[in-house]
Amino acid sequence: MGAQSPHRARGVPSVTLATMALGDAARGVVRHPMRAYYVPIAAAALLGSSAFMPWIVVGDRRVGGVPDFAGLWVLALAVLAVILACLSIATRKNSRHPLLLVGLFAFGVLLLGEQLLARTASQQGWANAQARAIVEGVEAPPAVAPLMAPGAYMGLAASTIIALFGLTVVFKRAPQIYAEAEDDDA
Repeated sequence: MGAQSPHRARGVPSVTLATMALGDAARGVVRHPMRAYYVPIAAAALLGSSAFMPWIVVGDRRVGGVPDFAGLWVLALAVLAVILACLSIATRKNSRHPLLLVGLFAFGVLLLGEQLLARTASQQGWANAQARAIVEGVEAPPAVAPLMAPGAYMGLAASTIIALFGLTVVFKRAPQIYAEAEDDDA
């Protein structure tokens, strides 16, 4: 006969055991001393998913994301943020300075990438419209203005959260200054 678990002998179904184990794991996460690092992990997941979304929309054309070089950088920075946060949780060591740098760098890549993509996409759209107008012998339609897509907004918000989390290392708790009652006359 195989060894049975004590819960099995009492007639506790295995689904209940799985639920109890999940509840224990959730309580462990909530009580973990480094639980604040789950914030940059969630923000890095958003940052990584924004790398797969378009950043600019020009008419029906969507530009940006992972095939572009900036999208690959954002994805790599998201992975780096997850690794740093997970290492902080595992080793119980502070990694807020590197997270600050990762968040700022991701914000800069997203902002500059979005600006360059917007200009490039509008110039390409204008050039295509001019070429079609010349071929068809009609007047060219006005250029369509590029708009930021939800991927850029989500990436900028996520990188801001990571940078703000890293910035919390600057705001330390000030020591409490108090006067001690000492008898100097003795």
